Amino acid sequence: MQALRDYQRSQGAQIASNIPVTFGNDAEAIAAAHQAVALYDRSHWGRLRLSGGDRLTFLHNQSTNDLKSLQPGQGCETVILTSTARTIDLVSAYVTEAEVLVLTSPSQRQPLLQWLDRYIFFGDKVELTDLSDTTLCFSLLGPHSAAFLEGLGVTNLPQTLHSHCIAKIAGLSVRIAAGSGLGSQGYTIIADLADGAALWQTLTAAKAVPLGEQAWEQLRVLQGRPMPGSELTEDYNPLEAGLWHTVSFNKGCYIGQETIARLNTYNGVKQQLWGLNLAQAEPLGAILSIEDQKVGVLTSVVETAEGFFGLAYLKTKAGGAGLSVKVGEHEAVVVDRPFLSRAQQSAEIA
Repeated sequence: MQALRDYQRSQGAQIASNIPVTFGNDAEAIAAAHQAVALYDRSHWGRLRLSGGDRLTFLHNQSTNDLKSLQPGQGCETVILTSTARTIDLVSAYVTEAEVLVLTSPSQRQPLLQWLDRYIFFGDKVELTDLSDTTLCFSLLGPHSAAFLEGLGVTNLPQTLHSHCIAKIAGLSVRIAAGSGLGSQGYTIIADLADGAALWQTLTAAKAVPLGEQAWEQLRVLQGRPMPGSELTEDYNPLEAGLWHTVSFNKGCYIGQETIARLNTYNGVKQQLWGLNLAQAEPLGAILSIEDQKVGVLTSVVETAEGFFGLAYLKTKAGGAGLSVKVGEHEAVVVDRPFLSRAQQSAEIA
């Protein structure tokens, strides 16, 4: 990791808590994510391995999506829930011949390790391993990501979202998965940590624009991806968080399933996550109101080139996109976001 961080510093990276916060190029990096190719270091996200003969059944029973239907080379996003359907984390799961690789959110690997371990019982053929300190994770974001990788000699790129394969980049072995971690086009790369500096150098030399955490936070709020500690907490369930696409309604029992099924059957989703065009910066936790009646709460805020933007939970009965609300004393407009889904028909694995 030190070699990778040293090389990133040579490119202008400001490092805090061992994370590249910015490369001093946030506007350029965000533009590249929209128009070309940006490169985001996700190595501070967790990487867990589930092995053993019961690995798929185990994760299937612990999360919202239909893991049992996946074949090697396929993957999906799925949510780990409490028994009352409150969110612990939104993860990506990649199925191989011998294991399931799980990409967790930052700071969630230890809580997830402990949570999953408590449900491994005597006789279960499941082994949990934390790979976070021996692997890295980068994401390419942008419409030219496929052509960019093909230019580096990668053939037969995975096409279906979350599908993945082993490939070589500059002689280095990597796993490449379709999907950037956001709603935009891109690919996620997992490799050995020892290859980090060489891989980063190769990708940036080929003109991928380095993108730091500060710029990624802008993109994730603008696209509406919920994150633990902000939108994914024990106060909210995945249907409220706009994660219908991660929920299978046909898979049978899993932890939290009864609550999710009841919410779906009886239209019981009382609040939903939306984007918010803000007039100015507002504090997290600020109340959304209509005619002095509380209708929601602000969970994330970023400043963009176009102004301030936020994510907020809004009472379903209050309305949705196009609604005008007050945040504190200032007007704001509710908008939809591309990452969020709100209907059952989009909830099954394609």
